[in-house]
Amino acid sequence: MMIKINTLTKNYGTGAKKVQALNGLDLVIGQGMFGLLGPNGAGKTTLMRILAGIVNASSGSVNVGGIDINTEAGKMEVKKILGYLPQELGMYPELTAVQFVDYMAILKGLENPAERRKRVDTVLNMVGLSDNANRKIKGFSGGMKRRVGIAQALVNDPKLLIVDEPTAGLDPEERIRFRNLLVNLAADRTVLLSTHIVEDIGQTCRDLAVISRGQVIFRGSPTELTQAAAGHVWNLTSNTMEKPDHGLTIVSMLHLAEGTQYRMVGESASDYIDAQPVQPGLEDGYVWLMKNAGHAIDTL
Repeated sequence: MMIKINTLTKNYGTGAKKVQALNGLDLVIGQGMFGLLGPNGAGKTTLMRILAGIVNASSGSVNVGGIDINTEAGKMEVKKILGYLPQELGMYPELTAVQFVDYMAILKGLENPAERRKRVDTVLNMVGLSDNANRKIKGFSGGMKRRVGIAQALVNDPKLLIVDEPTAGLDPEERIRFRNLLVNLAADRTVLLSTHIVEDIGQTCRDLAVISRGQVIFRGSPTELTQAAAGHVWNLTSNTMEKPDHGLTIVSMLHLAEGTQYRMVGESASDYIDAQPVQPGLEDGYVWLMKNAGHAIDTL
């Protein structure tokens, strides 16, 4: 399935209170796992909500699998092939997982009780919740609740799955489990993953876009984003209290016996004769991209 987004703009408010969440955004997304990366407030969630038919764009066009979602008829058509997991999904804590997913299936138009129950059982099994299907949601961990969220998003067997910040607040084991689940689901559908966690993109996506201030500032692969920072990453070990500056962004710090080791990204580290060039990682590429685009990055 192909998603084509052209000059998409979304404004909130008017006059002096006007906020532009999306600013002429252009993007093409194909089948498989696609990552949408950017800082909080970049416009990612607004884009997701437009794709899901929840809010209307101010201008521009969106075509999902040949369907124009600028029309009400188009929105209704896309919802038949859409699964959506927002960052915060309201659940009824007194319901069991089976009851909640069944309720969502009814809302999505699955009318035959026998077929609906079969589908509910199938998606709960897909997300690894079969053994807990009859437990009340109020007793679930954060990761289990996110899996219930994915189950309800999958219950109508969507061709497009949209997930917004799915691993936020999860422990490391649940994050890995959730990432692997999304990769498996992307084998035969389009999965759009929105996050501000760089590692989630690097572990799951072949293609990604970086959004900031409502615009796409990068479109490519994780490898291409990583290599963008080649020659612009250094390690520096210092036993002074003064942190490196001179236009360098500190990506990480590690306290060692011989001093503090700083990982730095910037145009040049020539002011620090002991700085050692190192191979970039995806996070370095992201930081370098944001710096190059003139976006302030405060890491300390």
